[in-house]
Amino acid sequence: MLRTQPPEPVVNGLSDDRHGSVFGAVKRAIVIGNGCAGAENQCIGLIRSLGLFDRHLYYSVTRPKGGINRYLQWLPIFLYKRIHRFISSICAGFSINAIGIMDDLDVADAKQIATMARSTFDKYGALLVVASGSDTISVASSIRRLAMENVFVVQVQHPRSRLERFDLVITPRHDYYLLTPEGKRQIPFFLRPWVTPREPPGRNVFLTTGALHNIDASTLRNASLEWQDEFASLSKPLVVVNIGGPTRNCLYGVDLSKNLCAMLQSILWSCGSLRISFSRRTPKKVADIITRELSSNSKVYIWDGKDPNPHLGHLALADTFVITADSISMLSEACSTGKPIYVVGAERCTWKFSDFQKTLHERGAVRPLTGKEDMREKWSYCPLNDNAEAARRVIQDLAKRGWKIET
Repeated sequence: MLRTQPPEPVVNGLSDDRHGSVFGAVKRAIVIGNGCAGAENQCIGLIRSLGLFDRHLYYSVTRPKGGINRYLQWLPIFLYKRIHRFISSICAGFSINAIGIMDDLDVADAKQIATMARSTFDKYGALLVVASGSDTISVASSIRRLAMENVFVVQVQHPRSRLERFDLVITPRHDYYLLTPEGKRQIPFFLRPWVTPREPPGRNVFLTTGALHNIDASTLRNASLEWQDEFASLSKPLVVVNIGGPTRNCLYGVDLSKNLCAMLQSILWSCGSLRISFSRRTPKKVADIITRELSSNSKVYIWDGKDPNPHLGHLALADTFVITADSISMLSEACSTGKPIYVVGAERCTWKFSDFQKTLHERGAVRPLTGKEDMREKWSYCPLNDNAEAARRVIQDLAKRGWKIET
């Protein structure tokens, strides 16, 4: 699947650095996504930081969602493909659809991408491949195996095993929580061999604090210009509330939504304006309670989920954030702005989610929302800069191969 067509390179695959040594030019990238915006935005954020956003191709590995497919989502993608092909061939012979199994299965062709990388290497240089999501692992690793001398493959998010299949793995530090004394105490001894990762990060692993994302200074400047007229009449401070949804390691429901409503009502006196957004994961009963309790207040605006999505405008123009603890992505984005962040529900998080919350708290980036705050208060901290730091690591590893990003 092609999303962005890069411009035709106008020079050959080699360039000289300022010291006169010859480097292979990396002028193009491929993003392999799994259809999940959260995962794909991590790849986009990395290539944006590398200056390759306008020269990338997009391929996907996405499974059908309907019918019987919902019961097969847990299968590895290679096994899913075989079952899908087998059942589809049988159903095609009888001109039937086996409860959705014949819906389109979209899987990037690793052989085709590897062939392209090899055949165009001399003319266009090496190909940077960035993938994220468990279903992309086999495709990305196959590309590297088939064209090892012509590609540099980055897997974003921990692939759980066989890290040597990739040139670089970029993953949050809390993915290694299992190896900490606290993490070991939470897993029975007999289960530890089945939980990954089992070893400390190796030489081809780069650890970030949070998740990569597609927010940078340029994105925020553009969003500020786009939304400034709509936000111009809002009283300050502008407080933005981002509400996610419960996860296995961060459970909450109606009880937390009621507590959140009470706390927001208690701090409204110090807010100029309060804007609330729900995510796709927010349970309807949670959204309904918050809407019912707060929508009648003149200071409060609740986004109805229809386009245009104000998320980027919120990041650019908010003075303070209130965010539920379940979303590492939302917290990572907000922490990159350097603005004050209050977290709701961190005490309900377990496992690596709890470790991530602890890290943000120790950095001074977040504070728990209690309902007693004066939202006019400001504090400062060193913003998360995971995208730029990860990009620097990619550049360093490319240089070891004799390759250099050419923007």
